Amino acid sequence: MSKLYLLRHAKAGWALPGMRDFDRPLDASGVADAETMGAVMRACNYIPDLTLCSNAKRARQTLEGLAGHTDTGRVLFLETLYSEDAAGYLNLIRGNGEPGSLLVVGHNPMTEDLTIALSGDGDEAARGMLNHGFPTSGLAVVRFPGSLANAAQGTGYLETFLTPADI
Repeated sequence: MSKLYLLRHAKAGWALPGMRDFDRPLDASGVADAETMGAVMRACNYIPDLTLCSNAKRARQTLEGLAGHTDTGRVLFLETLYSEDAAGYLNLIRGNGEPGSLLVVGHNPMTEDLTIALSGDGDEAARGMLNHGFPTSGLAVVRFPGSLANAAQGTGYLETFLTPADI
């Protein structure tokens, strides 16, 4: 069995004039939410062996907030997580899918689309919450019967879906 943790970056501020979207930092509530999600991940024993993190500033800062409260395993920063679609995310996961658990700190709509595509079944409450959207700092935990290298559409089980509003 393997687990995939899909985390949308925390809330970022608006871009200042002349600032690229890629460089937008977290706002104060985003920093607090990232730290809260790190504490929740530790309390729930959601500890990844490997983390793939978008290289966008808000994603890196989200990971920093998590890492202050939980172990994030080995970390790889990938520019492609900023621009890839859900299929691209899945290819990155499969290519790094040998660990028993993997955290992806990414962006929407890719994170939401991938969670929905992979979750053929799941906890009824978690699926219901996901139907309302994937907010910033939202965390989906998807369980697979085998290796993440073999993850495919509909083969995962959505174990839980957590948002800062639920904690």
